Amino acid sequence: MTSNTHVRKINQIMPPTRLMHACLNALIVSLWFRLYLTVIECLGIIFLRPDFRTNQIALISIILLMFARIRKARPRLQLHAAPQMVPPALILAIGSSLLYLGAERFLDINILSASLFGLASYGLLGLWMPPKRWKEGLPAALLLIGTLPFGQHMQTFIGYPIRTLTAAIVRGGLQAAGVASIGVDTILVFENGISQVDLPCSGIKSLWAGLLFLIAATWIERRPLNLRWFLTAFALSALLFIANLVRVGMLVVVGQVAGWQLAAEMLHVPLGVLGFVAVCAVVVVLLRAQRPTTRAGRGTSAQITRPLPTPSVLPRRPTWLAPALIGIILAMWLVYTPRPPTELVQPIRWSSPRAKSKGSGQVLPDWEFPSELIAEPAPLKPNELEMLTRDGAESVGRWRFTWRGVGGSMLLVTSATWHAHHQPERCYEVYGLSLDNSRPHLVAHDFPLRLVSLDDGDHKLSAAYWFQSADHTTDDYGRRIWADLAPERKRWVLVTVLFDRVYDPHTPDVRTFYIALHDAVARKLEGG
Repeated sequence: MTSNTHVRKINQIMPPTRLMHACLNALIVSLWFRLYLTVIECLGIIFLRPDFRTNQIALISIILLMFARIRKARPRLQLHAAPQMVPPALILAIGSSLLYLGAERFLDINILSASLFGLASYGLLGLWMPPKRWKEGLPAALLLIGTLPFGQHMQTFIGYPIRTLTAAIVRGGLQAAGVASIGVDTILVFENGISQVDLPCSGIKSLWAGLLFLIAATWIERRPLNLRWFLTAFALSALLFIANLVRVGMLVVVGQVAGWQLAAEMLHVPLGVLGFVAVCAVVVVLLRAQRPTTRAGRGTSAQITRPLPTPSVLPRRPTWLAPALIGIILAMWLVYTPRPPTELVQPIRWSSPRAKSKGSGQVLPDWEFPSELIAEPAPLKPNELEMLTRDGAESVGRWRFTWRGVGGSMLLVTSATWHAHHQPERCYEVYGLSLDNSRPHLVAHDFPLRLVSLDDGDHKLSAAYWFQSADHTTDDYGRRIWADLAPERKRWVLVTVLFDRVYDPHTPDVRTFYIALHDAVARKLEGG
């Protein structure tokens, strides 16, 4: 009798059919998060990093705004019911997940995987939301995805081709105007850093901010995501690129051609701000020319006043959909395969591949440095060595060096994958050094590097680094990443130098040190 009474109470709280649907939905969500576990762990690490504080603040602000709108609109999220057949949401969920599997298998770009995770998750959510509410909430979902720390990584992955294209167009314009002495590398590495077509100046940061502005305005103005909206987004991207192109061209003409570096320094920020504001104003005009999704009275949401759909137009909830989703997600989980490391066709041969420094166990290749470069091994700590080799480093070496009175330490990391390389500025900060400045420097026409100014609290220090392969040298981390997208990866060396004090990079001794070290790396990569 007691058992029957307990069952009746459970049935009163949740009927057996609803209980079954709730269990199936819980299984779907569990498998979903298991499929994207790698991305979720990556996002969890990113959210703890202080260098993404701006993105975190923007994320919290959007979440609070969404929570306020949800409380006002009170959308019905029926997680106790069977999933409904909403083709757009289902296509978004399954299609983004399939792209995620391809991205993990062939590209191994975390930021792309995270973006697909956000889109696919919103598509899955649409199987339990009213279709109209789900479509109207898509801009909010895109805005939420955009405020995650994706913009910084987009600068690295997409910024390189945009920077190169910008520099090539500016060079072509100067040649058409009769100024043929300025090449692409000179534009990319403008010596004083004013016209450096770098991460903040590549147009990616303004493009990211502009797209967030467009999505936010779309959400607030209740405009649909139709063909006209995508044309508006394309117009936004094109106008921002043109504005950035004009800005870089003006800076190169003023600072490099005319030699008015102070004027270029003064124009650097105002030109960027004016161009961004002008483009946003044009976009607002284009957006307001479109018809809104709903017509609401002043201060009243049309979503609240409009009656709910009649049962005849409600989406179907087929009984086979939940088991089918479970099977599809489980199959994608089973076939999930991350990209394996690519084997090089002609592996490099070190003359002494297992030369070890005393008591460290670190693998030091037998580098042939010039006779004037006196280098003594400086063992890495076990955790430092493990961190680098875990990400795919083939060899890691650190030395204390002296060169014509110039002293410091240098770290050389050889790898065929960009995961083993990094941006040294962050490592300096981890070791307690504050970053004062980071700017490009051109040692030769084909040898750019990045100069870093540091402060340990008591003294000023200087550092430099570059990425070098057998046929290319760059200070651009994005260029290093893009090189791995080739069918056959090349071997690269990250060269990092930390000087004992501040040295002028233009002095002959420092310049010849850079060239000597660069030539030593080149000989090793070429197998000489």
